[in-house]
Amino acid sequence: MLRYLLRRMFVMGASLLAASVLIFSVVELVPGDPASFMLGTGAQPETLAALRTQLGLDQPLPLRYAAWAGAILQGDFGTSFTYKTPVAGMILDRLQVSLPLAVLALLLAVAIALPVGLFAAGRHRRAGDALAMGAAHLGVALPNFWLAMLLVLVFAVNLQWLPAGGFLGWSDPVPALRSLILPAVALALPQAAILARVLRSALIETMGQDYVRTARAKGLSASQALRRHALRNALIPVLTILGMQFSFLLAGAIIIENVFYLPGLGRMIFQAITQRDLIVVQSAVLVLVAAVMAVTFLVDLAYAAVDPRLRRA
Repeated sequence: MLRYLLRRMFVMGASLLAASVLIFSVVELVPGDPASFMLGTGAQPETLAALRTQLGLDQPLPLRYAAWAGAILQGDFGTSFTYKTPVAGMILDRLQVSLPLAVLALLLAVAIALPVGLFAAGRHRRAGDALAMGAAHLGVALPNFWLAMLLVLVFAVNLQWLPAGGFLGWSDPVPALRSLILPAVALALPQAAILARVLRSALIETMGQDYVRTARAKGLSASQALRRHALRNALIPVLTILGMQFSFLLAGAIIIENVFYLPGLGRMIFQAITQRDLIVVQSAVLVLVAAVMAVTFLVDLAYAAVDPRLRRA
C-alpha cells in the first residue's frame, strides 16, 4: 500500500508540473497585451514599455515561467496586475465561497441520488423505475442557469424565504449558509440526476452477480441483498463520478456564481480573463488543477477502502 501511495504521489507531481507548463504557455500565448489593456489604446510607447518592464513582460517566456514556478513553490502566487494585491489572498478569499458551495452541492446531490438510485434499482423494469429515471432524464436535460433563475423566482421573489443573491461573508454563518442554499440546489439537482442513473445501472449489474444470488438463496429479500451486498460493490463507478462532480462543482460553477452574484473562484477567473490579468488566471487555474488531482488521489484511496481486492493488489 505504501508503494502504491508513493507511486501515485509521484504521478501527481509529474502531472502537476506538466499542467503548470501547459497553463503558463497557453495563457501567455493568448493574443493581447496586459500592459496595453491596463493603460488603454492612447498610452505613450515609453509608458507602455516601462509598465511592461515593471510587470516582467519583456523577459523571455522560459525565464518568466521559471520565475513564476519558483515563486509558487515558495508560496508566492504573484501580484494581480489589475488590483495590485497578492493573488494568494484573492484565491483564499474566493475559495471561502466556492469550496463550501461545492461541498454543499455535492452533499445535496448524494442525499438525493442515493435513495433515488436504490429505489429505481429495487423496482427494475417497473413503474417506479420508469418514474425515477424519467425524473433523472429531466434533471440532466434542464440547464442549471435556467433552474437557478426559476429557484430565485419561486423562493426569493415570490415566497421570500431565501436571498436572491450576494454573499455577506462568514462573520455570521446563518446568513452565509442561506445565501448558498439556492445556488447549491441549482448545482446539485443536475448532478444528482447523473449520479442516480450511474448508481442504478451499477446496482442492476451487481444484482446479477453470483454472490448476490447466493445471498438471496440464503433467505435475504431483494431489498436486503441490495443494501447489504450490492450497494458497496456498486460504489466503484459512483466514486469516480463523485470525484468528477466535485471537480466540476469547484471549478465549473462560473454561470451559477454570476447568476447569484457570488464572489467565487470561477467568477474571479472569468473577470481576470476579461481584464487580461494573466497572473491571476495562471495561478487560479493551477490551484484548480491541483485540487482536481488531489480529489482524484482521494478517489483512488476510496477505491481501496471500498473494494478489498484493490488493497490486496
